[in-house]
Amino acid sequence: MEARKCSFALTIVLVMAALPLILRVMDSPKGQHVLIWELKSITQTILPTPWLTGKRQDHKTFGVSPNLTSCHASLGRKDLPVYCCPPRNELNDTVIVDFRFPNPSSPSRVRRATHLLDDEYIAKYNKALSIMKSLPYSDPRSYTRQANLHCLFCTGSYDQKYSNFQLKIHRSWMFFPWHRMLLHFHERILGSLIGDDTFALPFWAWDIPEGMTIPDMFMNKNSSFFHAERDTSHFPPSVVDLDYTCKESGLNPEDQVSTNLATMYHQMVSGAKKTELFMGCPYRPGEGGFCNGPGTIELAPHNTVHKWVGNNLHPVSREDMGVFYSAARDPIFYPHHANIDRLWNIWRELHGDKIINDPDWLDSYFYFYDEKLQLIRIKVGDVLDSTKLGYVYEEVDISPWLNARPKPSVPPEVARHILKTRHDENPQKLARSNHIQSSDFRPGGRILDSSLTVRVIRPKFHRSKKEREEEEVLVVHGIDVKADVFAKFDVYVNVVNETIISPRFREFAGTFVHIPPGVRLMREENEKESRKTDLKLGISEILEDLEAEGEQHIWITLLPRTQSCMNTTVDGIRIEYMK
Repeated sequence: MEARKCSFALTIVLVMAALPLILRVMDSPKGQHVLIWELKSITQTILPTPWLTGKRQDHKTFGVSPNLTSCHASLGRKDLPVYCCPPRNELNDTVIVDFRFPNPSSPSRVRRATHLLDDEYIAKYNKALSIMKSLPYSDPRSYTRQANLHCLFCTGSYDQKYSNFQLKIHRSWMFFPWHRMLLHFHERILGSLIGDDTFALPFWAWDIPEGMTIPDMFMNKNSSFFHAERDTSHFPPSVVDLDYTCKESGLNPEDQVSTNLATMYHQMVSGAKKTELFMGCPYRPGEGGFCNGPGTIELAPHNTVHKWVGNNLHPVSREDMGVFYSAARDPIFYPHHANIDRLWNIWRELHGDKIINDPDWLDSYFYFYDEKLQLIRIKVGDVLDSTKLGYVYEEVDISPWLNARPKPSVPPEVARHILKTRHDENPQKLARSNHIQSSDFRPGGRILDSSLTVRVIRPKFHRSKKEREEEEVLVVHGIDVKADVFAKFDVYVNVVNETIISPRFREFAGTFVHIPPGVRLMREENEKESRKTDLKLGISEILEDLEAEGEQHIWITLLPRTQSCMNTTVDGIRIEYMK
């Protein structure tokens, strides 16, 4: 007891000695974060704390992680019970093991494009999937349990550890690493079921012309790949619509391919030059660390392909692929996400292998069962290099979209003249046509029941070469989708004719796509589940191509693409700069 009193006194002395440092860093959020870590390290070294005295010691300060004992049941379409939780007693005697990399001397698993697969591979994959589907629900390797992982982590079924706040991995920087973890363990389980350590998942290369239809292997009704809950009107030879709005584009195949390639160029190249623009917003522990700002690829083509595949007999939700809770029930989910994972690798190659060094990202961790039925704790920092995980992607030619830089729909000098003339017109006439100043957003936001054009002031124009190293970012902030629905609107710069505009033209700045989880949680807490979103779009290259870099104002048009935008509001639009 005396020793504990001395330790406590020593701790107080150390904290008091650190007081000047505390006062210096209180104005710096980063400094506060580091200081808290240091003080916890000191006190934990001297004094035992209640949460470190149990059977398992969790030395965790940074990052998010799930509380596996907090699983919540859900209700789906028309109050359909949706229970994604594992058996309640499963964790009682479960030993948690930290992730270890595969033996580097093992041969790499090669993830191949679905349109290049041979019959031998397809038969092997079909066999593995058939065995997985035959396993009982009590087996974490079973197909149902694998599909439920996406339901659990994407709908907020788990609370965060040390918090009552939900954990969700979509619409933030958790999107890419969590799905990589899911695919890794899914792939290893499939390989083990057929005794093939070299087995690798394929990827559906919908980003290149050769892969822009549903792969033939998923059309075989006698195979494990076929799934009834799909839109039959989108079966081959229908070309995938990477800009899908839940309505048919009406484009012929050639024009649809062109639109897809332009979309890929924007989402991978011009609109994704900074890490946050591609990866999504920083998501930190606790309610205060919540963020809802998806990256380019998550919005489209990730979200749009999910909806395009889903069943049109459920027009609102388009289950199974069209909502989070049921998406992974369709076997095509895994090749779809393998392509998303491949694009993460390609983006890093294109943009200088940018790495996030924030411990709230690197130290976030999740749990997955492996092929040996061991529950593995794996960190984001463990999955940054796919080669260390033991797999590589077959190379396919990406030049069709890499070289698909769009052209303006109207000559830039003509567009500027038309826009200036409109602005000089009678203000009342402009208001009736839904043209406003960026300062005219009223409290409660503006409803996107029709197109909205906003004249936005650029804080910096005629930027120097050094200043242009910062990306000019258009921020559509405070987006509120009022109901649990699919919502989509596009964003354009200096548009003069909305009737002809599309992602094929340079004025396209990006898109907002909201996919609902498809369920509502049955919780005792009255926690607000709907959170406003910020959409950040890189526009530096667009302004260059539109010859608008030297302009003090630009005109931003929000163009609703779904009827649900009648219940969607936006709080405002502004320009920021991102290093």
